[in-house]
This record gives sequence, structure tokens and C-alpha cells, in this order.
Amino acid sequence: MSSTELPETRSADAAPTAPRPRAVRVADGEELRSVALPGLTLTVRARPGDAPGLPPALYVHGLGGSSQNWSALMPLLADVVDGEAVDLPGFGDSPPPDDGNYSVTGHARAVIRLLDAAGRGPVHLFGNSMGGAVATRVAAVRPDLVRTLTLVSPALPELRAQRTAWPTALLAVPGVAGLFARLSRDWTPEQRVRGVLSLCYGDPGQVTDEGLRHAVEEMERRLELPYFWDAMARSSRGIVDAYTLGGQHGLWRQAERVLAPTLLVYGGRDRLVSYRMARRAAAAFRGSRLLSLPDAGHVAMMEYPETVATAARELIADHDARHDGS
Repeated sequence: MSSTELPETRSADAAPTAPRPRAVRVADGEELRSVALPGLTLTVRARPGDAPGLPPALYVHGLGGSSQNWSALMPLLADVVDGEAVDLPGFGDSPPPDDGNYSVTGHARAVIRLLDAAGRGPVHLFGNSMGGAVATRVAAVRPDLVRTLTLVSPALPELRAQRTAWPTALLAVPGVAGLFARLSRDWTPEQRVRGVLSLCYGDPGQVTDEGLRHAVEEMERRLELPYFWDAMARSSRGIVDAYTLGGQHGLWRQAERVLAPTLLVYGGRDRLVSYRMARRAAAAFRGSRLLSLPDAGHVAMMEYPETVATAARELIADHDARHDGS
């Protein structure tokens, strides 16, 4: 699990809605649009391809993250894909879902509905942490929507989670999120951001002053959202539930059902998803390729975007070569 992502569960009551306080940051070359679906509104961050007719890609963030987590990687792949990154319900600039469902299955359903409504499938699908679990489920149940699958530190069940991941899992316990919100009310946005960076980055010192400033501004915006802690807590519960789900709906069983060529990216300094899970994942996803980054933490696509882009480009090129030759 990640600090910028968490577990799975379905809730009966929906989270409260409220006006959005501030506008989210949009980098040069990016476009934001809102997609209204029955009971669901999703914000999509687009990085159009450099040429018309490029195959589509969709990027899915982790717990506590947003589509901005992919802003470093998307331009590096704009010559081979037409990229879009989604804000999952309750995160980024997307409001909570009407049904209050923040489970991994609920998030996967939102991704599937987005792809079906836009008619963009099949896509090159990317996922980080919780988004990796969501992408795995999408690829398993709707193989027609996925060309290739790239997973960066996917939140797949671990029998012995690292101690540094325990606080994230505790958010799934009823009442803990509210308690933490009260206990940390005097923390500044910068203190919160530095805590997240220390948990998610292999080397937080890599973050530039400008990057830190943007992250602090985004944290200030999120803390103004009345549903911020609710979305975090319920998504955390969703991840925990997904970890305990067995049978054909278990994430490892679904990983074995994925047909799409898969790239797995793991960081040696990941404090949320253990590096030791890389070998199990490589065995579960048939014919997968593994990119190991000894100095990376939980968000390799933000720490080492060029390296991740090179590996993803090779996966996409190999897929296209096979497809063109068929």
C-alpha cells in the first residue's frame, strides 16, 4: 500500500459533497475535462499525443494521489500514446461517488465506465499502488479494454506488510481517520507533504523546491475538501478488504488471469509495497517483464520517469510489432 493510496470496501452512505475550493494545477501541454456519468463525475487530465492516430493510454493513481502523479511521465510517452490520467472518485478534482463506494472494485468500475463511455479502449493501462490493484482488476475482468499493462509498485496482498505501511492500513479502522485529522490539525501543509515524501520517495531530496511548492499548494487545496479524510479512510478500507478477499475475486488470482503484456516496476527503497513482492508478481502475471530500481521508492514514475518511460516504450513497441504482424 501507499501513503498516497490505500484499501477496498463498499459503504452504504455517500460522502458529503461541497463546492470545490481552488483550481487544481495544470502543467503546460495538459488539458482538464470533466466526464459526467450516472452517479459519478470524473476529472480527466489529458496529455494529447504528438501526432494524430496514436493509441490511447490511461493512467490511474494511488491512494491519496491524483492524476498529477503522472505529469512527469506522460510527456515522455506523448510520441507513442495519446495519454489521459483519471482522478479516481473522491481524489484530485473528482467529487465523491454518489453511492459512497470506494472499494477497489468500485474504483475499477469507474475506470471501466470511463473507458466504455469514451470509446477509447483498448488502452495502454498504467497504475500505481492502489491504482495498480485497480488496473489489475480492470485487465482481468475486461481484457478487451487493455492493450498493455504497466504497474508501478502495485498494491497487491502481502502476508507480512512492512511496518512503515501500518499507519496507512490503520486509516481503514473506523474512527481512526477522524482521530488523526484532529490530532494533526496543527500540522502545516508543508509538514504533511514532507511526511508523505519521506514515505513515498526513495530519496526525498530529489524533489525540487518548485515541486515541493506545488505539492504544498495541492495539499492546502485538498485539506479544504470536506470529504478528504472520508475518501482516504474508505479507500483504505477498500484496499484492506481487497487484500482479504479470496477465491476468483482475489487480486493474485486475477493477476493470473491478465492476458495483456505486463511491465512490473518495483523500487528497492519502497516503504509501502515490499520489494520482495516483485518475484511473486513476476510469476503471477504471465510473460511479464520486471524493472527493478534499487534507489526508487513507491512512486518510481515520479522519481525516475525517464527510466520508467524507456521500459514502457519497449513494452508498447513490442505489442505494436506483434499486433501489426498479426
